[in-house]
This record gives sequence, structure tokens and C-alpha cells, in this order.
Amino acid sequence: MTDLTGKFFWYELMTSDPEAAIAFYGDVVGWTAQSFGGERTDDPYHVVSGSAGPMGGIMRIPAEAKDCGMSPWWGGYVGSADVDADAQRLADAGASVKRSPDDIPGVGRFAVMSDPGGAVFMLLKGSSPDGMDAAPPMANGHVGWHELYSGDFDADLGFYTSQFGWGKGEAMDMGPMGSYQLFSMSGGTEFNEMAGGVMPQPEQMPVPQWLFYFVVPDIDAGVEKVKAGGGTVLNGPAEVPGGAWIIQGLDPQGAMFALVGMRSAAA
Repeated sequence: MTDLTGKFFWYELMTSDPEAAIAFYGDVVGWTAQSFGGERTDDPYHVVSGSAGPMGGIMRIPAEAKDCGMSPWWGGYVGSADVDADAQRLADAGASVKRSPDDIPGVGRFAVMSDPGGAVFMLLKGSSPDGMDAAPPMANGHVGWHELYSGDFDADLGFYTSQFGWGKGEAMDMGPMGSYQLFSMSGGTEFNEMAGGVMPQPEQMPVPQWLFYFVVPDIDAGVEKVKAGGGTVLNGPAEVPGGAWIIQGLDPQGAMFALVGMRSAAA
């Protein structure tokens, strides 16, 4: 099994309409979904799978979070060997604890954190001794790229590289938008090891946040499915280094997501 400590490995959508979201992403990304209800048989947690197996979940926004103003959003879990110790260590390094370490029965122990710039992520240690294997690069239905719209570029970059051991690759100049810093979660510095990028939070972005790019086999087909399913394409398709194409969009419930894939020769 892959050592997922310090790496994003599970992705979760909290939404106002899980059934509609499952239908939308099932068509756009190709996920299959299976209920993992536990005691919540009336409103279960839905595990979604891509071509290489389970990669995340979809759930309804909890009532207490909705009352606090939570809107639909995608969050990511970083693997932890000791959630309590890591939450304290990260807080000492400039992060904030948004929800103290707690147990999810039958799943594991987690905590909700925000980085120095304010973007939210979660820590998770599974309760089972059996780990997960990382999906192959660009596996359909899995996350092919991680992008941080940073509220404090220098502090956040230093935080993730020092606390999680992430490596820095090339930094690309985006003019007035600032620098786009490539990073690996393996600690490597070569282009083929890069797993995402960090950039300053754009003015039109309401809050600092992580954005996850789901892999599709054909970006143009993905765009048409987003539109047909009631989603909104905010940007793209745009070509990126390596020959892939990307879009950023909103799903029908308002959660921001992104797609990455190749373009057919006929496009």
C-alpha cells in the first residue's frame, strides 16, 4: 500500500443535494457511487469511485454547518499518522484548527484545519490497518491536479513544504496575477513529479481555497456534459504544459470544481 502521510488522498463534496450531485458527476466524470450509511441510513454517505477505485465521497451539508452559512464545496483530506499530534504541530506552524480531532465511527480520526492563508483542508488517519493505493497518474475519474488559491502565498508555500515535505518545482510568472509555483507531494523537483500549483488568491475568488481537477478522457466532451447537466463553465478549455486541457466550473449546486483531460484531434 502507498504511504499517504502528508499527501492528499481523499476528496469530499458537501452539498445541498447529494442525489443530484451524484447524477451530475456520474455523467461528467464517470463516477460510480455506493452508499456507506453506517447509522445514517436515511441520509447516507456516498463513496464515489473512478477507474482505479474509491477516491472520495459525497454527503449532505450537516444541519449545524448549514446554519453557520456553509455553501456546497469540495474539500481534501491529507493523510496523517497521528491526527492529534499533527493538528498541534501544524497549529504551532501557523495553521488554525477549525475542528478539533475527533473520531468517525468505522472510518478513522480526523481534524479540520486551515493553512496560514485561510484555505481549509482536513487530516485523516484511517481506522483500518489496510491502506489505499494511490491512483496511477491521470487515471480517469481521479484527481490529476491540486491547485491552491492562497491567501498568503509565501507563508502557505513555506508551510506545506516544511510541514508536509512537499517539493518545489518551477515557478511560472503570470504577470499581474503573480507567480504560479508548481509543487510535488513526493518531495521531488522534476516536472513529471508535480502534483499541483500554488498561486495568489485572485480578486474574484471570495475566499482562499483548494481546487481539485478531476481527470476526464476528453475535455470537450466534458464541457458539453457540464453544460447539459446544469453546471457552469467559468474558464476554459485552456491548454497547459504537457498537452492537457483544463476547465474550471461550478456544479449545479454551486460547488467549484475543475476538469483536466486531453483534446481529441478533431477538436
